[in-house]
Amino acid sequence: MSFTPEQVAAAQKANLETLFGLTTKAFEGVEKLVELNLQVVKATFAENVDNAKKALSAKDAQEFLAIQSSLIQPVAEKALAYSRHLYEIASETQSEFTKVAESQLAENSKKVQALVENLAKNAPAGSESTVAIVKSAISAANNAYESVQKATKQAVEIAESNFQAAASAATKAAQQASATARTATKKAAPAAA
Repeated sequence: MSFTPEQVAAAQKANLETLFGLTTKAFEGVEKLVELNLQVVKATFAENVDNAKKALSAKDAQEFLAIQSSLIQPVAEKALAYSRHLYEIASETQSEFTKVAESQLAENSKKVQALVENLAKNAPAGSESTVAIVKSAISAANNAYESVQKATKQAVEIAESNFQAAASAATKAAQQASATARTATKKAAPAAA
């Protein structure tokens, strides 16, 4: 089976469209990352100025400690929120690449199967066992790919679950640290008086 110039041109065009699509998705991911980082820098700068003003306006050590302890939980929560956004951007971009790869693989698999079927129809007598071996090898390769794909999806799901659990634990730890700091500040207040 030979390819016509039109088929080659169509294949090249399809490959270029896929490449441009993936490049666009990669740039979209980078744009989202840059936007997220700019937002974080702006917000952090504004919050630091505000926090410095609050700290400088403290009338005594107790109020200063209260201000400092009130900042613990928001900082931890913002760090977790940043991590979540970062993970979402990476996950979304990776998901788009996976979809394209799966689509391309499925399309190429169909083409290979069609080619093998065409060869089988036009094969000389006595080559049935060779054609059967080729079909079996293609089937085994497809099954192996599907198994790897399922295992990869399970690993991604486990990683996402672990990320969510870690984020939840970190949020609880930040809340506990903030509560402990507030309690310590309140206990220190009567002692200072």
